[in-house]
Amino acid sequence: MLLSFHYINYQITPTQSQSSCPHLHLRRLSTVSLPSKPYRKFPLPHLSSSAAAVSTGAIVSHSPEEAKENKFGFLRDEETENYNFDGSFELTDLKRFESPKVEVKELEDLPEQWRRSRLAWLCKELPAHRSGTFLRVLNAQRKWIRQDDCTYITVHCMRIRENEAAFRVYKWMMQQRWFQFDFALATKLADYMGKERKYLKCREIFDDIINQGLVPSESTFHILIVSYLSSSASNCLEEACSIYNQMIHLGGYKPRLSLHNSLFRALVSKTGLSCKQHLKQAEFVFHNLTTCGLKIHNDIYGGLIWLHSYQDVIDKERIASLRAEMRSLGIEEGPELLVSVLRACAKEGDLAEAEITWKTILSSNSKPPTQAYLYLMDVYSRVGKPMKSLEIFRGMQERRSPNVVSYYKIIEILCKAQETELAESLMIEFINTGMAPLMRSFIDMMGMYANLSLHDKVESTFLWCLEKCRPNQTVYNLYLDSLVQNNNLDRAEEIFNEMVADEAIGVNTKSCNTILRGFLTSSHYAKAIKIFSFMREKRYEVESSLIEKLEYVLAEEVKKPISLKLSKEQREILIGLLLGGLRVQIDEENKSYAIHFVFRENFKVHSFLKRHIYNQFHEWLTSKLPVDDEDADIPYQFTTISHTYFKFYADQFCPQGIPVIPKLIHRWLTPRVLAYWYMYGGYRTSSGDILLRMKFGKEDVLRIAKTFKAKSLNCRVKRKGTVFWMGFLGSDAGEFWELIEPFVLADLKESLEVGIESPNGSSGIKNMNLCSDSDTDGNVSDCMDDYNST
Repeated sequence: MLLSFHYINYQITPTQSQSSCPHLHLRRLSTVSLPSKPYRKFPLPHLSSSAAAVSTGAIVSHSPEEAKENKFGFLRDEETENYNFDGSFELTDLKRFESPKVEVKELEDLPEQWRRSRLAWLCKELPAHRSGTFLRVLNAQRKWIRQDDCTYITVHCMRIRENEAAFRVYKWMMQQRWFQFDFALATKLADYMGKERKYLKCREIFDDIINQGLVPSESTFHILIVSYLSSSASNCLEEACSIYNQMIHLGGYKPRLSLHNSLFRALVSKTGLSCKQHLKQAEFVFHNLTTCGLKIHNDIYGGLIWLHSYQDVIDKERIASLRAEMRSLGIEEGPELLVSVLRACAKEGDLAEAEITWKTILSSNSKPPTQAYLYLMDVYSRVGKPMKSLEIFRGMQERRSPNVVSYYKIIEILCKAQETELAESLMIEFINTGMAPLMRSFIDMMGMYANLSLHDKVESTFLWCLEKCRPNQTVYNLYLDSLVQNNNLDRAEEIFNEMVADEAIGVNTKSCNTILRGFLTSSHYAKAIKIFSFMREKRYEVESSLIEKLEYVLAEEVKKPISLKLSKEQREILIGLLLGGLRVQIDEENKSYAIHFVFRENFKVHSFLKRHIYNQFHEWLTSKLPVDDEDADIPYQFTTISHTYFKFYADQFCPQGIPVIPKLIHRWLTPRVLAYWYMYGGYRTSSGDILLRMKFGKEDVLRIAKTFKAKSLNCRVKRKGTVFWMGFLGSDAGEFWELIEPFVLADLKESLEVGIESPNGSSGIKNMNLCSDSDTDGNVSDCMDDYNST
């Protein structure tokens, strides 16, 4: 008897006419229909029990460490708020897809007894083996095994939910000389891999179908998009958008309403600054919803206007047309949408529209959102009415308790208007509230005094800042610039040296140019030469206004060649980051090696660490920020130049492209290395323990654990899927912290210090049971023994 899985192959044939939701007609190439015996269906995690039913609900997933990242103390302001969706937003569609049928014989229908026995043995044996043994077993069968046999094994593995084994058999089968592409089998396997959220393997099969000149089925497109959207990994949203566009343009399919909604929600799920580049894609989703005649939810309109309000150039006509369309459909404009309109008015300085919108908000809500107050204050500031902004702030105080961001905004407005007395009184009021952090307002105050040449006030505010909080590089740069302008070079030199010595502060292009200008202006040429040499070593760009003087003073110095060399601190930082997950970029063809720094968005620790690493490796980077743009946001990814120095780290940490722990790691685990490993790839739990994340093999992790034990540091290790977690618990965490504390950035000590229980877990991630048998990705985890007993 045959287990019948009908399959249909399609190819694209152009048509003369195109509908409003463009489709390409599909021409049937071949159809096979045989008596069928229904195969046993089984439930898959997170999905309906049918292979053809797909749910797109809960599309945004986060790992345990990511679940708490945005609670590290980030403040919600006009640049970091999220769009809030209505609970009725439809993300689930249980309508079934037409599933292609795979043609495969049942085991009892095979004529040869020996073949039946071998296939039965392989079906039982293969799922139990890991990759290496798995391939060796298959290679041993090359003399007799053929495509029908491999197809049977693949289908059997899918039936018993061993989809990883099915994928390995499929990929091995593709490498054999007798292989002929099976569209139905590839589709079925891709769908199952996608439903398990293994988007890379699903995409690999998807690309195989495309490379055969075939169009993947609608289910494959749909499931792959949902799989990408379910991942929090970088670039997954962009890949989902690419597949969505292919689904419409290449496949000619009409995506279901739930898929449109899921993708749109993902496009606006992050903060405003992170999402604003997705406007074009969001407009495309809206266009498809409209042309296909699907129901458009209120939040689609609201989210689209929300995205428009974050653009650098506001498209007022588009916002007006969307609002008009909402009114024509009888959709009420909610508070979220009206706040977006106010945000757009604040960027354009459109006072008339802002006042109309404000009246609408007041008429519908006795307590308008804090963001509405902030944007209205901003509008009045832009049209030159700072006193009106102050009046709005006082009105907000009467209706609701002001927060940190509201004080930021009013102090910023008054400082820009140079209302010194009012700004000072508001600053004192802000400090007396006990709110924190205060840094942003101190910077505004110092900037105002510097613009007014009140250098004594700049110094007193700097000292005031030292008392209330720990100043950052921007505060030091403002103070340094004030000292140079006031010709107080001795104090300026002292502050500059203090910045260089403090790793948490450091110096940048602006700091160096400021002190260089002071030395050149006052004819301290010997000191100017030292600063210039330091700038050349770090590859800081000299301001154009100083070049002429430098050509005269430093004629001989300029001719000296510079050779790049990693300092001891840079080498230790690199090792710590590599242990935490950083990777070396290897170009085998050109024999070049570079470091690609990647930091995670919306993660407070990485937001501080990226600036520090940028400054530490400034001379090695391929692209640098403008000299006069200190406030420019450092990207979350940047790359060094290709250099032979990095070959050592590639050979040690990633030979043949596989991440490993060097055998000499016991010599390199200095306190600074451990500190940067913790800051880059570690977490503090809500109970105050320390977790270090490692994506290496088991033997490599054992090597690290034994090294820690040799250093009298006790730890426990837990495997969660493909990641190992090394935990320092209780007093062991305290010992680890004492070792690394001198090298942890000052701005991060409060977030990373051990022994502090975080309220509601706000400063760390939830506790992880290092001896449980749970596994985050569905694989059977390896519960490893406490290394203290080894």
